[in-house]
Amino acid sequence: MIKSMTGFGRYETVTDEYKISVEMKAVNHRYLDLNIKMPKKFNFFETGIRSLLKKYIQRGKVDLFITFEDYTENRLCLKYNSTLAAEYMECFSKMEQQFGISNDVTVSFLSKCPEVLTMEEEPEDEEQMWKILADTVEQAAKALVETRVTEGEHLKADLLGKLDYMEELVEFIEERSPQIMSEYRAKLEEKVKELLSGATIDDSRIATEVTIFADKICVDEETVRLKSHIENTRTELKQGGSVGRKLDFIAQEMNREANTILSKANDLLVSDRAIALKTEIEKVREQIQNIE
Repeated sequence: MIKSMTGFGRYETVTDEYKISVEMKAVNHRYLDLNIKMPKKFNFFETGIRSLLKKYIQRGKVDLFITFEDYTENRLCLKYNSTLAAEYMECFSKMEQQFGISNDVTVSFLSKCPEVLTMEEEPEDEEQMWKILADTVEQAAKALVETRVTEGEHLKADLLGKLDYMEELVEFIEERSPQIMSEYRAKLEEKVKELLSGATIDDSRIATEVTIFADKICVDEETVRLKSHIENTRTELKQGGSVGRKLDFIAQEMNREANTILSKANDLLVSDRAIALKTEIEKVREQIQNIE
């Protein structure tokens, strides 16, 4: 199948504890350009996200947006530092002995000493979090690919239609070439007759001039190569896959052949078809720019 480089995908995962939303949009680009915007807590997973996306996307500029909503506002736990509490108590005992005062330390007083009791956020289960995040990103990537495939099929149908029209133009040029030669010979003979006022015409000289003219306007090689390029493009489109770069190269070659035909054209009808051919090739190149 043919994939466009333009697409959009979205997916979200909701649990009792949080919601992860992933949105992806892509446009055409020569290479794969991933731009990821996500909460800082997910920075650790960036390498994994990039590796995952490369399984689904080969080319294009992709913007990935990840949002995270935490429903567990009280994800905090109380931590008791027993080692520090013991040091406080040891200091209090030394103060009692040194100053001869009563050690009236209570639990409530000790708990108020700095760092004895602290509130800490419960650590995330990174493995579980990555599993959920990866699944969400993967589902969004699949949705993106689905839109790319749909758009790619439209591009394919449009390009195949353009290729058929281009083939018709090339066939017209092939059929027209022998007629140009016949018309040139007839005009040449007529002019020679006028100049020689009825004298005998040297057929060999006429044939030589026609041959020289034919060599100047001959586009047989160009039309053969053009038809081959058109067929190759058609085959690649039907086979599918990541063929954007290859098709772009073939389109450049087709444009080169069309330019040569136009430069050799010495006939209005051929010139018109060659211009139409160049115009159509340019349209094809523009469409190919969107293929992955």
